[in-house]
Amino acid sequence: MTSSITDVAGIEVGHFTDARRPTGCTVVLARGSAVAGVDVRGAAPGTRETDLLAPQNVVERVHAVLLSGGSAWGLDAAGGVMRWLEEQGIGIDVGPARIPIVPAAVLFDLPLGDQRVRPDAAAGYAACQAASRSAPAEGCIGAGAGAVVGKIFGFHRAMKGGIGTASVTAGGVTVGALIACNALGDVVDPDTGRVIAGARTEDGLHLLDSRRALLRGDAPRPMLAGSNTTIGVIATDAVLTKVQASRLATVGHDGLARSINPVHTLSDGDALFALATGASGRTPGMMTLAAMAAEACALAVVRAVRAARGVRIGELHLPAAGEI
Repeated sequence: MTSSITDVAGIEVGHFTDARRPTGCTVVLARGSAVAGVDVRGAAPGTRETDLLAPQNVVERVHAVLLSGGSAWGLDAAGGVMRWLEEQGIGIDVGPARIPIVPAAVLFDLPLGDQRVRPDAAAGYAACQAASRSAPAEGCIGAGAGAVVGKIFGFHRAMKGGIGTASVTAGGVTVGALIACNALGDVVDPDTGRVIAGARTEDGLHLLDSRRALLRGDAPRPMLAGSNTTIGVIATDAVLTKVQASRLATVGHDGLARSINPVHTLSDGDALFALATGASGRTPGMMTLAAMAAEACALAVVRAVRAARGVRIGELHLPAAGEI
């Protein structure tokens, strides 16, 4: 049975993929609300409502997290998520209205196809309509539709990225992750260090291994700041405080560091959100939860590229893992 973030009680996932070009968005719903945290590690992020999630600020619970393509334009899709939640009567009661809290993060997928096509409010709304407790589809769908990895030595030498999910259960508590991988660096097997997908040799026929290439002095050709990014959501049914949720988001980046190399670069906007539904009624301790979160994130990154499929747009060919 495939493990996924929807193994966490209280979590639903929905994708919207735009048929006009490779782009889309993905929503993680917590209809009953969830205690939330965030950790932004990349130097060029595109986000919304991250200040709200700082442990010292007042609001503790959110109702959804949006992951989107389209770069900064993709943040528009969060408005559609808010509208859908409002129609369901979901949000913080402020007297005259209920305000849904929807943090979001975006990745840069504009080089594939017509950049004027990007997720908007209608896309976010459609993703909510598609949401369910079923294991979400992986690969080139939703926020991962236009994801590309291994761009550190030029976009023409890169490979197709995507979105992936995984979960880990221990002691009656589950931690899941959903990761859209659009990294500048390579994706590697966290157990062996072997490159799975990433920068290719100049002839395009073999994997380069960017870490070794950089260490021997090969000159990188990174894209503009913000033109890469790995974004995702960690969710657990453990009972957590807002401070603990923020820490869970932080340690989730350990999983990114195991599976992406290099990661958290000046050209990436890496960001992870954490949601705690509390549905298990258990609190196993942050040491165990930290190990579970890092493991789930690493597995989700690997599954994102292994589920991806190659794409051809004009003369550009971006193969998928296993094709070379």
